[in-house]
Amino acid sequence: MLELIRHYQNQDPVRPGFWEVILVYPGFHATLLHRISHRLWQAKFRLLSRILAHFTRWITGIEIHPAAQIGNNLFIDHGMGIVIGETTIIGNNVTIFHGVTLGGLGIPSTANSKRHPTISDNVILGAGAKILGNTTIYANAKVAPNAVVMQDVPAYATISQPPSRIIKYVDDWVI
Repeated sequence: MLELIRHYQNQDPVRPGFWEVILVYPGFHATLLHRISHRLWQAKFRLLSRILAHFTRWITGIEIHPAAQIGNNLFIDHGMGIVIGETTIIGNNVTIFHGVTLGGLGIPSTANSKRHPTISDNVILGAGAKILGNTTIYANAKVAPNAVVMQDVPAYATISQPPSRIIKYVDDWVI
């Protein structure tokens, strides 16, 4: 737990104090409670594990399935609206911003297989990014905000969505 607190203190640009991380950082709470939930899941206490995960989502706005495998030093910044699916694997020193989904594609035939992303070490996932299906984001890659990724991303790559564009313009618009 101390290692995780120090990681939050070092990762956040405002350099929060020890007690500030413990008391008011939802990403810290979600990560810590996931560790407990994941151990319960592995020990076959599935219902208790799911109840703890549900409680965690309720108090943090961050949904992490108890079966998801998460490495050391996950940093969740802001956190609200994050979803991490059941077969997701997250490496070490990963940063996730708010609104990120690590989800499946909703294909029923994949129910008993790896259907969520693998995020390798030292990856940054920008706000609102959607990583879907059994894809891999390799080490040191960056996924820009609001990108939708359904294919593997090579190591050290940066992937983004096409820039926004105007699809309709009315020059006499009145509010």
